[in-house]
Amino acid sequence: MKIPKSAPEAIAMPEVCYGAPNLYFIFASMGLFNLRDEGQLVYIIPRSWTSGAYFRRFREYILTQGKLERIHLFVSRNKVFDKEDVLQETMIIKVRKTEKVPQSVTITSSKSNNDFGDLTSLIVPYDLVVSGKDYYVYLVTNEEEVQVLEQLHKFDKTLPDVGVKMKTGLTVDFRNRDILRDTEEEGAIPLFYAQHIKQGKVQFPIQKEHEYVVTDQKGLMQENRNYLFVKRFTAKEEHRRLQCGVYLAKNYPQYSKISTQNKINFVDGLLHEMSECLVYGLYVLFNSTLYDEYYRILNGSTQVNSTEINAMPVPDLECIQEMGRKLMKSKDLSENNCDLILEGYCE
Repeated sequence: MKIPKSAPEAIAMPEVCYGAPNLYFIFASMGLFNLRDEGQLVYIIPRSWTSGAYFRRFREYILTQGKLERIHLFVSRNKVFDKEDVLQETMIIKVRKTEKVPQSVTITSSKSNNDFGDLTSLIVPYDLVVSGKDYYVYLVTNEEEVQVLEQLHKFDKTLPDVGVKMKTGLTVDFRNRDILRDTEEEGAIPLFYAQHIKQGKVQFPIQKEHEYVVTDQKGLMQENRNYLFVKRFTAKEEHRRLQCGVYLAKNYPQYSKISTQNKINFVDGLLHEMSECLVYGLYVLFNSTLYDEYYRILNGSTQVNSTEINAMPVPDLECIQEMGRKLMKSKDLSENNCDLILEGYCE
């Protein structure tokens, strides 16, 4: 559960707290703190700590003061605690208090918790599981997922390194009901939702309610320029976690400003507007099978977080633009075509 920053537990371990502290990671941190050198701890713990900005300080603490030796994953979150109302995905970790980095981590997984009879086991290089300055923990369960990490970790750039960044949509519609409009009127600008992303492109209008806003709040408006829109939320059973659409400003010359609902993310240029070939190149990455699988390994939830996307490895700017030009020439926005284009840069 979350506790106040002023709670005794939070005050005792300020180095791991960020935002509203959660009791579970403070408990785990104190457990490691109290261990003798070479001591071990084994905890059943929520899976959420393995990525994202909120748990970064905890990851840094537990992975510098200790080292992961074993991880056990439950494939189904519904069958772990049969008689309890536990909705969080959980895992078991074994951590040793040591500064010595092990060569590998053993990762096991099972579909149930009754007898662990369906156990699968994988030994993975430590630096593949614990990677990057943000101390992300990559939860791979088979050799195919190991290959996904090995392929993408060949790239040494991130989105900010190539001059772009993913951000979260600006407008929380239910908190701004007074500015929402169902139809266009004087002074109204488009408000883009996840529903506007269709077959790789952004379509507007679609006769959806509240797809216009009338506002003078600068924080709810952005320049009408080229973006890549990405859905923030998808259903667990959906084929893809990363679902995106190309937005080109030239298709909507009547607007100088637009707005985005906060259930979508958008990739924008940090200093300059993105060229069309760059937008299409980013689409190749985000719409590929490889990047979708990578994100699923990195984050077990159905939410696409901008912090994690901005930390993902990507090719250099020239390569991404070249991919975009190939996609624009082919005019085929399918996942299969994106895979074929990306394949040539992952060898």
